[in-house]
Amino acid sequence: MTASSAYRFDPVILREYDMRGTVGQNLNAADAEALGKAFGTMVRRAGGASVMVGYDGRTHSPMLEKALIAGLVSTGVAVGRVGLGPTPMLYFSTHYGEGADAGIMITGSHNPPDQNGFKMLMAHRLPGGGPIYGAAIKKLAEIAAAGDFEIGAGSVRDFELKEPYLERLLKDFRPARNLKVVWDNGNGSGGEIVTKLTQRLPGEHILLFPEIDGTFPNHHPDPTVPKNLIDLQNKVRETGADFGVAFDGDADRIGAVDGKGRIVAGDQLVAVYASEVLKEHPGATIIADVKASQSLFDAVAAMGGKPLMWKTGHSLIKVKMAETQSPLAGEMSGHIFFADKYYGYDDAIYAALRLLSIIGAGDRSLADHRDALPQTINTPELRFEVPEERKFAIVEEIKQKLETEGANVNATDGVRVLTSDGWWLLRASNTQAVLVARAEAATEEGLARLKSALVAQLRACGVEPPAF
Repeated sequence: MTASSAYRFDPVILREYDMRGTVGQNLNAADAEALGKAFGTMVRRAGGASVMVGYDGRTHSPMLEKALIAGLVSTGVAVGRVGLGPTPMLYFSTHYGEGADAGIMITGSHNPPDQNGFKMLMAHRLPGGGPIYGAAIKKLAEIAAAGDFEIGAGSVRDFELKEPYLERLLKDFRPARNLKVVWDNGNGSGGEIVTKLTQRLPGEHILLFPEIDGTFPNHHPDPTVPKNLIDLQNKVRETGADFGVAFDGDADRIGAVDGKGRIVAGDQLVAVYASEVLKEHPGATIIADVKASQSLFDAVAAMGGKPLMWKTGHSLIKVKMAETQSPLAGEMSGHIFFADKYYGYDDAIYAALRLLSIIGAGDRSLADHRDALPQTINTPELRFEVPEERKFAIVEEIKQKLETEGANVNATDGVRVLTSDGWWLLRASNTQAVLVARAEAATEEGLARLKSALVAQLRACGVEPPAF
């Protein structure tokens, strides 16, 4: 390619785990086409020849899809159009049949309606296979900036994968008794799949906001934010449902509430799933991110598993799962990964079915599972802005100071400090100019001491945290 074909992305949209920006501001059709050229080039140079493309329900996703495909085709790859649907269906498309060499999902996930982006992966059989993140995203930007694109005459073919995907979802569903379940789609891109799926399930299923609408007129599709679960909590209580599940905008993250209408956190869900998975895989490694409760790691150990605390980030978790042959992993954010019977990627709809199977087959309700875990007191995840160039340095300064003081520090991802009261965490976000903090204790007094210790460390570095 000539130098005139070079393209520079706004650095802001080059995130750690994906590319994401505000449409019309720092993300547009030209970015999508340039990404198609760069990604198609990367796939071809890795020995691949086919890329599957899907998109979510945001108003600008079809525009971005058209431009992305134009860029991909110009590099000579065969493009398979999966169409509108959840991100996990795009992931599934790379496993179905002979399996494509790569995939790109156009989605803004749980971001505001004016934002969009791209999640990418390559087949593990190719060099550099797995989720595209970190250095690989930087490499895409370098290819585009150099105008160093492959040239070829690609092709485009539509794939109807909804029915095969539904069949695969149902394959591992083992109903023992009928349940009443509320499903909150939040107008996200999983709506059509969830509607068709629940029509095939035994029991009673109540759907909230199944219509796909990228303006999200009812509530924002992020189940980690308590206010977004109010509709689900109310409907569960109103109908006497066994429990309820909710999904984010592209259905790769799950939220849940029990039959009493109480939120079941992501780490608590992992404990429920582990109770089943460890029966099939005794002694297996179960992974959770550094924001997860200590009660989860203790529960996994008590069940005979090997708990492993790892870095936050769905791409990082997937890579660690493959490395450790872990059958199950999860994050506080609701990304749940099953390699037990499934493919090792985060599929919230599949995770919901596994939850139905566990509760339907056992004699304990989801509320019983929740109550069986130690009841801790914790802060919500606190995110506060700091200069981009300082965020990692602040954490490193605090780490060195703590180690000098002889503190019990886990530095897997930031600093997680264990004390007799519980623990507190400080880490730098990989995607934004923010620090992330959290603390957990057995008592309110202990939590207050942990928060004071965290605040003191921040102030010693010249950072004034907001009240929490």
